[in-house]
Amino acid sequence: MAEQRLLFVCLGNICRSPAAEGMFLHLVAQEGLEDQFLVDSAGTGGWHAGNLPDRRMRAAAERRGIHLPSRARQIQPADLTSFDRILTMDADNLRAVRSLAATEVAGGSLELALIEPMTSHCRRFSDAEVPDPYYGGEAGFEHVLDLLEDACSGLLATLRPG
Repeated sequence: MAEQRLLFVCLGNICRSPAAEGMFLHLVAQEGLEDQFLVDSAGTGGWHAGNLPDRRMRAAAERRGIHLPSRARQIQPADLTSFDRILTMDADNLRAVRSLAATEVAGGSLELALIEPMTSHCRRFSDAEVPDPYYGGEAGFEHVLDLLEDACSGLLATLRPG
């Protein structure tokens, strides 16, 4: 089966989207499907480009045995055609990515990634968005990881080969 290419997107690419990337990679590894997926993350803004994920998110993920390997980067127009799916964490991220896609369509790029909210794959939680935990406490990071575990599990079930 062909490799499926997924890009997780949040605002600064230091909390939610790298956590989604790490969570999805963790679940894929548990099922031995690493060769079936190419996974990355990005932010709609570039303020944190080159930085590791937020230390609080790394610590919360590590407590669950999840490694967050990425460095922050900003989404680029080329991402719209090099990924199959772009999964956004909140309505602002969704608008920003769809706006970028509209510019690409106007420029002639027709084979664009499916752009969708991350929470559309949740099975247990009914949250409309993955909230940004950056200005909150430890409980916010844990809640984000709970949401992402649910959404990534649902996404993997949808995409699982066979």
